[in-house]
Amino acid sequence: MTGRASPGETRLVDIVFPGATNHHGTLFGGAALAHMDRVAFIAAARHARADFVTASCERIDFVAPARLGEIVELTGRVARVGRRSLSVEVELVSEAPLTGERRRCTRGTLDMVAVGTPAPMPPPPPPAPEEPGVLRMADLVMPEQTSHYGSLHGGSALATMGKAAFVVATRHARRAVVMASSRRVDFRHEITPGDVAEVEARLASTGRSSMTVAVRLWSESLATGERHLCGTGEFVMVAVDADHRPVAVAS
Repeated sequence: MTGRASPGETRLVDIVFPGATNHHGTLFGGAALAHMDRVAFIAAARHARADFVTASCERIDFVAPARLGEIVELTGRVARVGRRSLSVEVELVSEAPLTGERRRCTRGTLDMVAVGTPAPMPPPPPPAPEEPGVLRMADLVMPEQTSHYGSLHGGSALATMGKAAFVVATRHARRAVVMASSRRVDFRHEITPGDVAEVEARLASTGRSSMTVAVRLWSESLATGERHLCGTGEFVMVAVDADHRPVAVAS
């Protein structure tokens, strides 16, 4: 199985946790810039199938905060292509989990330069339509996420899959949600440092207060584009009130 890559754009989705906030309780600017750089790198490498380094960032203005507990969604698109370099436009949007209010926090362009002798780069692709009801989020696997075997640690993989389930369930219920259980999770293929781990998540079923989210985890080699289905699982999320008691959600 090869799955579906994300032509034309790369999306990274995260949640603002306390470790990434400043003393104002909002996403630290450095953390936001680091997210933007990761998205730009993945988008550039996917486009040209070459290794890249960041050469420069054009002016980046922060126009709205991303607050603690909010969902942040970053989208990167190749905008300009040269002989050995390209530019990636990255937008960072925050989303209030309970209301769905979305605010553009920043937008910027990062200039990436290919290392070595890349093949001729294709022109920027046209925007690709999104598949309704499917959350896709990609991130780069870094060495600190690996086990002593040199592949993505199972706990890191489960955290990524659980985060995707949380976002899907939250967007459906617009309530506080917690994980009630993870049904069988199977890991089928390793993911090595420098690969992209991409998660696909969709709502599979709903109960009175519960939501079952089906999640698939893919690996993608940035050098070749080869993809493998690495993991599958189902996560049961439950909507709760302020006292952590289950509450009804729309079917």
